[in-house]
Amino acid sequence: MKPPPSSSPPSSATFLRKARLSPHLFALLAFILFITILYGEDLGCTLSSQFDFDQSRLHLDQTITSSTKKKLGEKLAFAVGESDEDCDIFQGRWVRDESRPLYEESECPYIQPQLTCQEHGRPDLSYRHWRWQPYGCSLPRFNSTLMLESLRGKRMMFVGDSLNRGQYVSMVCLLHRIIPENAKSMKTSGSLTVFTATDYNATIEFYWAPFLLESNSDDAVIHRISDRIVRKGSINKHGKHWKGADIVVFNTYLWWMTGLDFKILQGSFEDEEKDIVEVSTEEAYGMAMKSMLRWVKKNMDPKKTRVFFTSMSPSHQKSIDWGGLPNENCYNETSMIDDPTYWGSDCRKSIMNVISQVFSRSKVPITFLNITQLSSYRKDAHTSIYKKQWSPLTPQQIANPASYADCVHWCLPGIQDTWNELLFSKLFYP
Repeated sequence: MKPPPSSSPPSSATFLRKARLSPHLFALLAFILFITILYGEDLGCTLSSQFDFDQSRLHLDQTITSSTKKKLGEKLAFAVGESDEDCDIFQGRWVRDESRPLYEESECPYIQPQLTCQEHGRPDLSYRHWRWQPYGCSLPRFNSTLMLESLRGKRMMFVGDSLNRGQYVSMVCLLHRIIPENAKSMKTSGSLTVFTATDYNATIEFYWAPFLLESNSDDAVIHRISDRIVRKGSINKHGKHWKGADIVVFNTYLWWMTGLDFKILQGSFEDEEKDIVEVSTEEAYGMAMKSMLRWVKKNMDPKKTRVFFTSMSPSHQKSIDWGGLPNENCYNETSMIDDPTYWGSDCRKSIMNVISQVFSRSKVPITFLNITQLSSYRKDAHTSIYKKQWSPLTPQQIANPASYADCVHWCLPGIQDTWNELLFSKLFYP
């Protein structure tokens, strides 16, 4: 890193219908989707990709280019230096680093019990001792003091699903150690969680909105809805809570992956008879991306604020994908995937193409954090069975731990700390 200067995808056919299914078919679909939500099974990955995949289009971190900077007439907000022009921090390899983790699980009281793997009996520690090393350059060391001083009098907000909440908690864990105990607090009210650093007059916030748009899964606690529906043109329902933030980090992906055509509500959830349009997942996802970009253009000042979008967090549901045995998953995996070309399932490729198409046509300055490829190697870093369970395990599950292993979420400390190192790099050294 250089030191600071001295001075839409193809649409499927849609049809309008009154939302009714036969009781038997509805029950079957509800059961399948409930299992999907409960165990993180990404049924969308069983679909074949609808789009050709172009690896070169994944370098969306360059969305904010030198030409964009020239249009703004000054350096980007929060920047203290510049990155090496020929270095892509998202391309690299994992290297062993015994100085990690960056904090201890027991030292951070803000980690949810769904992510505290050591507390729940994980016997190995190896997954915590890896550092991401880009080819040809290095990530700047995460500097908690710089981050907090830059946030003085400001708001940083993470918006999205539980994976973005994990990144949010990681950020809090990285920062809270240098804040006196009586000068920090965390409070949750509905969809909004706020960590306050009193001496800095700063907040780091998380807002639950798994689709970004209004949906029937918006309750921050009771959101395990099998028949997911999103309301078109509804981003302001949540967006009104994001206004005034100085840094926003968006994500949305996992909840779109139902394996079926996606349901878009035309009208209001309060309507007695609801009109539903069914479209492909890619078309629905593209609609959400366009809504997000319109909101950013209207509400964020590119000269004073920064916006990031974190790409898809991969799951490791099928060990056969990386050369393992059939009917196995991330359970008992303690080493990463060593194939540098490994990508995973086609479903992520089609969604990446949606993001590429929508973002490339937009002039809204937004920084893309491509965490997908580097996270794909880390089949060893999931919470697996080492977490608080949402419901009591059955005897059948206890006899077969792989059947309830969570291969979607990640242990903390762990890989989401790396995501925040990437965020730190792009925030201060764009």
